[in-house]
Amino acid sequence: MNSTDIAIVGGGVIGSAIAYFLASDHGFAGRVTVIERDPTYARASTPLSAGGIRQQFSTPENIAIGQFGAAFLKRVPDLLEVEGERPDIHFVEGGYLFLASEAGRTILERNHATQRAQGVEGTVLLEPDDLARRFPWLSLDGLALGCLGVRDEGWFDPFTLLQAFKRKARSLGVTYLKDEVVGIERQAGQITAVTLREGGRLACGTMVNAAGAQAGRVAALAGIALPVAPRKRFVYVFDCRTPIAPLAPLTIDPSGVYFRPEGKGFIGGVSPPEDRDPDSDDLEVEYDLFEEVVWPALAARVPAFEAIKLTGAWAGHYDYNIIDQNGIVGRHPEIANLIFANGFSGHGLQQSPAVGRAVAELILQGGYRTIDLTRFGYERFAREEPILELNVV
Repeated sequence: MNSTDIAIVGGGVIGSAIAYFLASDHGFAGRVTVIERDPTYARASTPLSAGGIRQQFSTPENIAIGQFGAAFLKRVPDLLEVEGERPDIHFVEGGYLFLASEAGRTILERNHATQRAQGVEGTVLLEPDDLARRFPWLSLDGLALGCLGVRDEGWFDPFTLLQAFKRKARSLGVTYLKDEVVGIERQAGQITAVTLREGGRLACGTMVNAAGAQAGRVAALAGIALPVAPRKRFVYVFDCRTPIAPLAPLTIDPSGVYFRPEGKGFIGGVSPPEDRDPDSDDLEVEYDLFEEVVWPALAARVPAFEAIKLTGAWAGHYDYNIIDQNGIVGRHPEIANLIFANGFSGHGLQQSPAVGRAVAELILQGGYRTIDLTRFGYERFAREEPILELNVV
C-alpha cells in the first residue's frame, strides 16, 4: 500500500476514536490508515492515565464534550461490539467532588451556573454542613463550598476503551500500520504524503495529527509550530488502614491534590508547579512530590490519610498545550488537508468520543454537526484568544 485517503498519525485513543467514527459513517467508502509506532502502547498516555470523565468544566464546549462522552461510554458495549464481544470498560459512576476555599467559592458557583445553563443536571453545590453529612471522613478546615457530580461522572478502564475503539475500527476496514512518521511532504498548500521509518512513502488525501505527546514534533516535520509538548504526570497508589465510607468520589482539594478509590485502595496526585514541570520524554517517578506535596494535602483533608502506605506509582505523559491547556482541534488555516486533534492536557481520554466524532464530521461533512468546536481551532493562537478553563485538575 502506498496511498490512503486519510492518514491518522497516532493510534492512541484520540486517533482510534477518529478512525472509528470515520469508518462507521455509512456514506464514507474511503481508505483510513492509522500509523502507530508502538501498538503495545507501553509508554502511551492512554493506559497510563487515571481514567476520569466529568462535566464539571467552566467552558461550554468542554461541558458539552463531557456530556457526549458520558453518554457514549454508557453505550460502549453496543457501539463497539465486534463479533459478539461486548467490551466492558468498568465505568464507575462515582462522581467528581470539587472543593473550594472562600477565595474559590465564587468561581465554583459560576462554573456550576454555566454547567446548569448547558443542561447538566447531575451536579449539586454543597455547603460545609452538607459536605459533613455526605462525607463524614472529610475535614472541613478551610472549605467554603463543594460541587459534586452525582451522575455521568466517574472513572473507567482507559486501556479497554482504547482497544475497543481500535478493534471496532479495524473490523470496519481501518488499516493500522506499525511504523513511525519521520517526514511530511507539502506542496502548494497541501500535505501530499508522509514518510515512514520502515514503510517508505505513503501518499494521503488528508492527514490528521493525533500524535498525543509527540504532536509538536510531528507538526514540526511539516514546518508548523504547534504548542504541544510532553509533560510528566504522576499517579500514586496507596492503601489506608481506616475504611473510608461512604465511597469517596474523585475529590479535588483546593490545593489541586486529587484522590479517588481504586480497588481496595486509592490513587492520587497533583500537577507539579511550573518550575518543576519541564518537557520530558522519560517515565521516571518523582517520589519527593508525593512526600512534600501530595501526602500532606491528603492528610490535612482526610484525617484517616495520615496513616497511609504508598504501594506503587507510575508516570505518564500529558500532551500539554503550553498556551492554554485546552485541545487544539480543526484544520490548519493555510493547509486545508491537515487537521489537528492535539493538546488535550490530560483530558484526551474522556474527550476522545466527542473529538473523534467532531473530526470525522469535519472531514466528511465539511464542518461540525454535533458539537461546535470552532473555538478550539489553531487560529486562536494568532488571534491571541486563549481558552481559559477554570476547573483544572
